[in-house]
Amino acid sequence: MMKKEIVLLLSVLQMFLVAIVPVWAGEVHLSVAASMTDAIKELDAVFMADHPGVTMLPNFGSSGSLAKQVAQGAAADLFVSANPKWMSYLETEGKIARQTVRDLAKNTLVVIGPQRAPLKSLNDLQAMERIALGSPGSVPAGQYAAQAMRAAGVYDRLVESKKLVMAKDVRQALLYADRGEVDGAFVYGTDALLVQKAVILYTVPANLHDPISYPMGLTVEGEKNSAARAFYDFLASPAAIGILEKYGFGTPAAGTAVK
Repeated sequence: MMKKEIVLLLSVLQMFLVAIVPVWAGEVHLSVAASMTDAIKELDAVFMADHPGVTMLPNFGSSGSLAKQVAQGAAADLFVSANPKWMSYLETEGKIARQTVRDLAKNTLVVIGPQRAPLKSLNDLQAMERIALGSPGSVPAGQYAAQAMRAAGVYDRLVESKKLVMAKDVRQALLYADRGEVDGAFVYGTDALLVQKAVILYTVPANLHDPISYPMGLTVEGEKNSAARAFYDFLASPAAIGILEKYGFGTPAAGTAVK
């Protein structure tokens, strides 16, 4: 009789635990700007540790390329862009739940290269032979770099002298500089923390380009995914903000909306 009572008690206890402990399951597809690769990987790991059964599936690349993939039907629950342009594009395409769009992080723009005398201004780029940047048409870091060079009056001259080397994304530009394949490269301040051989030659004044912000938003499909919504909420938590700051990102007030 005692054995039956123990079995019954264990069954009731199990039912009670199931009732109070949320059971998470499913997949969350992320489309994230390449410059956030390391931070997002750690954020994913921390989130999955607290949500057993959830699998995070990140896709990293240039914001423009990712946005076009999402527009064409690629699986994505959450999109993080390195500038507002591509978020607005997906909103126009009807792919983003507008009410979920808010800024996740902020960044700075720097020029890195082999160890040499720091640049005094962007005019000093003309003394270099090869300068890497993400393609301005699809890579936000490249767009910011082009804005800054135009503001400094050197962009057209560098194009005419064929000194600009276009990279598929900001991480490729970083590799070119770190391997010594170019004299300089425009990357984010957060990327500069990852170099092994290159150094920061110049920090681009913020008034030479648009503010560097990372808007994020749930896709229309992602808004229906409870695990994706939970991750979206997690990104506003003190723990997530701490991780972002660890990787050198500036963070807006939690929940700050883009519009």
